[in-house]
Amino acid sequence: MKPSQLSKALAVCVQAKQPVCIWGAPGIGKSNIVHQLADSLNLELTDVRAVLLDPVDLRGLPSINDGKTKWAVPDFLPKKGKGILFLDELNRAPALVQNACFQLVLDRKLGEYILPDGWNVIAACNESGTGVTKMSDALANRFVHLQAETDLNDWCKWAVEKDIEPSLIAFMRFRSELLHQYDARQKAFPTPRSWEFVSRIVAASTSQDVEHSLIEGAIGNGAAVEFSAFLRLYKELPNIDQIMLNPSTVPIPDQPATLYAVASALARRASVTNFSRIIQYIDRMPEEYSVLCIKDATQRDSTLTATPEYTKWAVKHQGVMS
Repeated sequence: MKPSQLSKALAVCVQAKQPVCIWGAPGIGKSNIVHQLADSLNLELTDVRAVLLDPVDLRGLPSINDGKTKWAVPDFLPKKGKGILFLDELNRAPALVQNACFQLVLDRKLGEYILPDGWNVIAACNESGTGVTKMSDALANRFVHLQAETDLNDWCKWAVEKDIEPSLIAFMRFRSELLHQYDARQKAFPTPRSWEFVSRIVAASTSQDVEHSLIEGAIGNGAAVEFSAFLRLYKELPNIDQIMLNPSTVPIPDQPATLYAVASALARRASVTNFSRIIQYIDRMPEEYSVLCIKDATQRDSTLTATPEYTKWAVKHQGVMS
């Protein structure tokens, strides 16, 4: 399921109080989706990294009270309110920790601890990789299992909202295959998570050789070489201010990579005051790039959709704006 579909499915499971487990490769954003879901539903979130726990961390430490053994409830388990108990990296936890989670998922209790009625259990698991432990059939059968996958359009929408570097968004549209290329043999490989690291590196502005080394350390050599080459092209774009001043005369690029880059750069600069000039320019571009620019610009600033320029453009391109 792509992220937008997965979010809807998780919301249904939360409403039904049905434990659910998200499966997917490392770095595709499983944890982010759960955090965003909690925010959208106005729920608390308790993020429990199962791989860091021992069984006693969940069960609690024993003590003797009036000749009877009592178990001290862990402070990180929720006591009241409404929220999501997120068991991240569950299948990387030792078998004994997974067994401790069994009762929590099945009976919503663990020894003397009872999970409040307003709380729901969501788990996340990596499909493969170092340290993965097979989930027991008994525990697996307590979950609804959902498969997470990457989706370029969903990622671009998220990237615009999170102010990811426009050069990176443009590159991803140009080389969508590099959004996620998991390789367990490599220390660094491109994933949605590692591309976010790259955005921070580019925003930090350093020398070209240092920047490339940092990018390579985040996404690996092959992807870094391609992105660094694209970044040099992006930095040599037609002057955006010149486009704003003379939208009807500044030449339109003829290379796809440059067209993607210009569309993203204009979307980043779009405002109510300059929108008419931007539309005047992008109307001279091939339609697919014009649409990308408008979608990114309005995603970042929804007030643009109230302008007469947007209305006129949308009517002209209504067949491709679904």
